[in-house]
Amino acid sequence: MMRRRVVVVGLGDTGMLTAIGLARHADVLGVSVKPGLLSGQELGMRLTRPDEWARNYWIEFGRLRGLDRVQRAHGEVIGVDLAARTVTIHTADGLTRTEPFDALVIATGVTNGFWRRPTVQSAGEIDTAIAAAHARLADAASVAVIGGGAAAVNSAGNIARRWPDKRVDLYFPRDQALRSHHPRVWRTVSRRLESLGVAIHSGHRAELPHGVAPDLLDAGTVHWATGQPDIHADAVLWAVGQARPNTDWLPTELLDDGGFVRVGPDFRVPGQPGVFAIGDVAATDPLRSSARNRGDKLLVRNVRAELTGGRMRQFRPRPHRWGSVLGPQPDGLQVFMPTGHSFRMPAWSLTPIIQRTIYRGVRPPR
Repeated sequence: MMRRRVVVVGLGDTGMLTAIGLARHADVLGVSVKPGLLSGQELGMRLTRPDEWARNYWIEFGRLRGLDRVQRAHGEVIGVDLAARTVTIHTADGLTRTEPFDALVIATGVTNGFWRRPTVQSAGEIDTAIAAAHARLADAASVAVIGGGAAAVNSAGNIARRWPDKRVDLYFPRDQALRSHHPRVWRTVSRRLESLGVAIHSGHRAELPHGVAPDLLDAGTVHWATGQPDIHADAVLWAVGQARPNTDWLPTELLDDGGFVRVGPDFRVPGQPGVFAIGDVAATDPLRSSARNRGDKLLVRNVRAELTGGRMRQFRPRPHRWGSVLGPQPDGLQVFMPTGHSFRMPAWSLTPIIQRTIYRGVRPPR
């Protein structure tokens, strides 16, 4: 029997793992605007220790052994014909091609700040952008981080650890940050931030220029809608959670009011047989948590069930975000559970776990 064909649009963390899992059971084509895994994780580490960050979070696809059986297209999907079951790709070399599918997985993620953009880039362009952001921070005597989510907290902590002589201020609108986590998490992490010298400012809601947070890491003045005096910093990092789904190529009837892909608890798009969505782009729950709960394993099972007539299983989201907040540190990785309690993984174990267990093997760089 001819093997079924699955097209996975988006090879970020979740899309890549889905493609790897499906490649043993179907012919898989993965489409990505980047030439490698460019993770949106650990922003603070990316900004402060880019070479160390790249070891596990910026890996060209040819180095990932798990993708050896996955066909890849470097480019942008610009349209889909659900009736004909095809996607149209504009490739990085300027060509346009149409690819058929038996099942389609939408994993295009979101646009968020300067570190998550859906633009087609070469490896050299990515390296240049990462180095420029690091140099910009290195030259700044004062850094203001705006936002109360994990990306903002992670960045403030890592900047303060990497450059203890800098002034680092964290501003957020509520009484505490990390509102999507269990309350215990902020109590623990805030003590760590204070020990690193981060100045914490609650109750500060920033005025967004033209209603949109700037996506540049540059000097600037921040005005507050909550009435506090303006502040100025040599570098202002906006991480206010204005995530915009990368769904311009999809028919509007597949999307909710926020532009995210509507899905059921089995990751299927209602009314569209063989069409699935996962990760930050999928409206699975208010936290869109399938990207952080290894939803790829469940999706692989359900795509196989769709193609063979098997039984679907349902995704059960957690009530709170969980995982690391500050990311890899010299004393290891502190991982928070949904209950707010944590455990620590030793630093030496992180790369083997990520590269061998999760990514199924990574070849050395050329």
